[in-house]
Amino acid sequence: MILIVDSGATKSDWIALDEEGNKLFLTKTLGLSPEVLTREIIDERLANNFELSNNKDKVTQLYFYGAGCGTDRMKTYLTKIFKNFFVNAKTFIKEDTYAAIHATAEPGEHAIVCILGTGSNCSYYDGSEVFQKVISLGYILMDDCSGNYFGRQLLRDYYYHRMPKSLAHKFSETYDLEADVIKNNLYKQPNPNTYLATFARFVIENREHEYSQKLIRKGMQLFIDNCIRQYEQAESVPVHFIGSIAYYLQEELNEVMAQNNLKVGKILRRPIDNLVEYHRSIVFNK
Repeated sequence: MILIVDSGATKSDWIALDEEGNKLFLTKTLGLSPEVLTREIIDERLANNFELSNNKDKVTQLYFYGAGCGTDRMKTYLTKIFKNFFVNAKTFIKEDTYAAIHATAEPGEHAIVCILGTGSNCSYYDGSEVFQKVISLGYILMDDCSGNYFGRQLLRDYYYHRMPKSLAHKFSETYDLEADVIKNNLYKQPNPNTYLATFARFVIENREHEYSQKLIRKGMQLFIDNCIRQYEQAESVPVHFIGSIAYYLQEELNEVMAQNNLKVGKILRRPIDNLVEYHRSIVFNK
């Protein structure tokens, strides 16, 4: 059995294939970002999944693409955890950037590939190699235009009384905005980035409001200026996007990209299905 995994900060999509490349099952777990989770939490998330627990000894190959897996230290950390759980599996771990590239870029295509989900990322692909000019320092300092970016801006504007009153009232009715609750989730609970990203749904659902439009477009422009424009090829190659923020706000994304003379390529909510096709072509020659 072969497992292919796309793991973001919020959730992980798992697809199992048999030795001929046929789908056996699909399942989900919470995100498995090694940068913010302890071994105990990751072990628990694996063990609590029925499909994974029942089939763990059958897995021979595990292809894991995950947020926070860009360093050797994090890859080694996860490899040890997976080896203990999937005892018969050979493990291959890459950062989620590669999942986005394999899901969007055609073989040999030159492209910029971006992730706009719970977090954000941007890479250049020359058809064979991946290049990143900016090393991410995580959600506190970076992640422009991500779910946690919008959550952070919403909470700041609400508490600084910069959100329009009508929208602020709706915001307070939608979420528990007690200061103690927010601080507990940010500073005492795991996955504070995921917690912040839960508020991004409010921007999407109220996207017609002038306040939301300004917030959305500001975040997108920051991402373009700080990430996409790092590459001198920005205006000459397609720019692909993966992630829920890009997917649900693609109307605004297309407009802001056009205003910057940038060409939008594919916009996918999740890479997992296209990732399976990539592995079928590589592993099974299908």
